[in-house]
Amino acid sequence: MTSISEYWDRWKRRRFGRYRVEDPRPIAATSPYTFFLPSENELLALAPGDRVKLTFVGEPGGKTYGAERMWVTITELFGSTLSGRLDNVPFELHQLRVGDGVRFERSQVLDIQWNEDRERAPPSAPPYREYWDHCFVDRGVLDGEMPVYYLYRETPDDQGDDKYPDSGWRFRGDWRGVTEEEFQAWEFDYIAIGKVLNADDSWVHLIDAPIGSAFIRNDKTNEFIRCEDNE
Repeated sequence: MTSISEYWDRWKRRRFGRYRVEDPRPIAATSPYTFFLPSENELLALAPGDRVKLTFVGEPGGKTYGAERMWVTITELFGSTLSGRLDNVPFELHQLRVGDGVRFERSQVLDIQWNEDRERAPPSAPPYREYWDHCFVDRGVLDGEMPVYYLYRETPDDQGDDKYPDSGWRFRGDWRGVTEEEFQAWEFDYIAIGKVLNADDSWVHLIDAPIGSAFIRNDKTNEFIRCEDNE
């Protein structure tokens, strides 16, 4: 049941609140292995009837989320600017209602659902590799505090029917100059490999190395040297 304060909040947001459509390109630039945007050819091919996903930022933001990603059906084109109608019911962004008109730029599109009845077939999307399988990594590496220093691939943990299973990869930061107590206190994260690559992709050429592989960074050349089998 919606309380009086919630009704009042919705009314204020609808009457006085604002929103903006976020440009996703800065996020894509800092997260190239986990955040993918449509190609330029796909953006140029957009036409009325196609659906696009946009990020709407509330001003003020919601109590739970500062932004919401929602679908919009394109109705008109004005060069790089497009117009459409909102297809989703906002969760907290009461500045908008389903069916409202929205104007946005092609560069703000996150994703596309092509209209099945469009006159021309959509362009083919360029292939890209996804990096969602998981791994264990020092939190210092993940936070960008240190580069990957040592990595090895062991037999993956059995994760059952996980959509993104354990890859077997394990990543350690540079422990030299760290006391044993500090080293043992380092925290690990179990996370998608792509997020490790976003922080440090200097090892990406090794990603398909088999189980039992182990590598350590050479201080002089900054390259990774194969260690003895870790199987």
